[in-house]
Amino acid sequence: MIILVVNAGSSSLKYQLLDMTDESVIAKGNCDRIGIDGHVSHKTLDGREISFDSNLPTHTEAFEKLVEVLTTGEASVLKSMGEISAVGHRVVQGAEIFDKTCIATDEVIDQIDDLAELAPVHNHPHALALRACKKVLPDGTPQVVVFDTAFHQTMPRKAYMYGLPYECYEDLHVRKYGFHGTSHRYVAHKLQKTLAKKPEELKIVSCHLGNGSSITAIDGGISVDTSMGFTPLDGLIMGTRSGSVDPSAVEFVQKKLGLSPNEMSDYMNRKSGFLGLSGISSDNREISQGVEEGNERAIIVRDLLTYQIKKYIGSYAAAMNGLDAIIFTGGIGENAPEVREEVCADMDFLGIKIDNELNANVRGALTNLTSDDGKVQVWVVPTNEELLIARDTLALIGE
Repeated sequence: MIILVVNAGSSSLKYQLLDMTDESVIAKGNCDRIGIDGHVSHKTLDGREISFDSNLPTHTEAFEKLVEVLTTGEASVLKSMGEISAVGHRVVQGAEIFDKTCIATDEVIDQIDDLAELAPVHNHPHALALRACKKVLPDGTPQVVVFDTAFHQTMPRKAYMYGLPYECYEDLHVRKYGFHGTSHRYVAHKLQKTLAKKPEELKIVSCHLGNGSSITAIDGGISVDTSMGFTPLDGLIMGTRSGSVDPSAVEFVQKKLGLSPNEMSDYMNRKSGFLGLSGISSDNREISQGVEEGNERAIIVRDLLTYQIKKYIGSYAAAMNGLDAIIFTGGIGENAPEVREEVCADMDFLGIKIDNELNANVRGALTNLTSDDGKVQVWVVPTNEELLIARDTLALIGE
């Protein structure tokens, strides 16, 4: 059975084609810069690659181009789209409406679009991709939507409510939603299987660290708290996002700089974080280089990041009344041993001690970093959101 996984962004359409008989990736690629100048990159399991500019005014044309590269030309892998059993889509915001994976009916697509106010950069493009996909696919090909927020719908009220007037929650739906749920769910399940443990036997802090970062407390296999909030801006300092900031400081900066609300949102989402604080880059690899060179602002970024992660680990251990394992995943979590080392340093009071020599050589591989005298297991678990979406899709259409 072949499943296409689609992840639509505001100006991109990433995809993977998977053969679910062995869960191998047949091909993957990206239709990028949609609505700008358009670019397509595509590569196959057997090593064929193509990359070219293409006019992609909307997500409809991007999906048509996706179909073209999959079915025609030197890097094609399908005779027709009829070989695809289903399409699985990642959707960022499902709010309180969607707490599990579901079939994308017209009504569901409309509801996803209606939630665009809660995720303006993501949900409308998701809806566009779903509608574009429906136009191009053979009639009857099911589309399945997997929500980033669904995993966090198990959070108790004390974890997701804000101290605003209750009407803000009741009428405006302002609450913590949490994100990266697909990744956190995948790595927690992977660790459970690796350790041959039942979900209820583990209290896990999952650290998804990348250009966007979030930390989740997983108790008994379910999310009980997470660092991202109403939007993905909350929580840790990230590549271009500020993370948590006193709202009064936001108001102060907005007035002083004479920014509109939309401009202030852009300032915090795209011009802050690693980039704004360091003045170097939003990429952790360049921040790490700056740290090695003694760049003071790069050192500030690194200190903030690792300090904040430490605080979340400690607070979530308290919230769960215990801690069995820490997971590092995502681009930084999997590939930045210096970040993992600094996070785990001086945490032995919680039983957290890692083998620093082993850690220094681990990048992107499932590895137990725990030292011989460590009581809390520390793991690198590579994430695979596309595979989880494909598995969810297969499970749903197979019912």
